[in-house]
Amino acid sequence: MKNRNRVFAELIGTYCLVFAGTGAIVVNDLYEGSVTNVGIGLTFGLVVMAMIYSLGSVSGAHINPAVTLAFWLAKRFDGRDVLPYVLAQFAGAILASLTVLMLFPTHQTLGATLPSGIWYQSFILEFILTAILMFVILRMTNGSEQGAMWAGVAIGATVGLEAMFAGPVCGASMNPARSLGPALVSMTLSHLWIYLVATTAGAFIAVPIYRLTEPLGEVDSTA
Repeated sequence: MKNRNRVFAELIGTYCLVFAGTGAIVVNDLYEGSVTNVGIGLTFGLVVMAMIYSLGSVSGAHINPAVTLAFWLAKRFDGRDVLPYVLAQFAGAILASLTVLMLFPTHQTLGATLPSGIWYQSFILEFILTAILMFVILRMTNGSEQGAMWAGVAIGATVGLEAMFAGPVCGASMNPARSLGPALVSMTLSHLWIYLVATTAGAFIAVPIYRLTEPLGEVDSTA
């Protein structure tokens, strides 16, 4: 029962993230830039913050397959739970994109992440953005009381600021599920691989970087 609740929390959290974030993109496209790029970035950051504070005590609020895999790599997450978490995250993203399609059927991409320039520019950006995000996540979830209190603010702010400056270039996905949902539902699949590979690789590289910043004697806690 406990594991089922955790997996369901990941589905709901990812659904809310993709629904709010890509919904902001779609509304901005259809209603003459009413949300703005800053508004889109804030939407992503705020919904991530809300999900961390509302679901963090249930599932850890990973809401991101790259985060789940990186926690496992860092030995802070049970390998038996990786597949259920990832499947729930992908399912939540797809359901969110289906909802956006139902509400805005004329939009062609449903907020899918797409490179605005050459592919490797977006690949490198997504790699770096996700590495920074995962580093912040690992530092803020290291078991300290202060980290637990401010984790939602720090992680949400990181998502928001990265989306604000990099969104117009690469989409600032930082999350394979966030990219898979709208790409699959809208069949905008040509550049999806960038957002699956670069984000996962970026999250992985954050683990050894995090290890290099650990004070001697610090003990990890389970995510």
